[in-house]
Amino acid sequence: MALRGVWQLKKLIVSYCDWGGSSRGIRAFMESELPTFKEKSPQLEVVPELIRGQHPHLKGFYKNKNERVVCVKNMTPEDILLYATRLRNALGRKVVKLKTRHVTKHPSVQGTWTTDVKF
Repeated sequence: MALRGVWQLKKLIVSYCDWGGSSRGIRAFMESELPTFKEKSPQLEVVPELIRGQHPHLKGFYKNKNERVVCVKNMTPEDILLYATRLRNALGRKVVKLKTRHVTKHPSVQGTWTTDVKF
């Protein structure tokens, strides 16, 4: 995703094994889907990385110095393409868990309203 017109994902590393069975899907992805993915996103540096004996994964490096790793073992090439586009479209921010269901600058003194009010 672009923040103020600038794509946030700088580099995508595609790690795979040329021998293992769990890398079968990512090897097919690199032959069929990866060239069109590179053409559709020319701002992105895609680097294939051979790691023997390890499960395949996608690693994305963002402009805000964050990185995300997605394990893609035993996935089909279509699923791997889906995860690669999700990494490309993400902003790279950390996920923050909210403490309440609503966020406000001025919280109510009386508490939140619910439908279980008994008179």
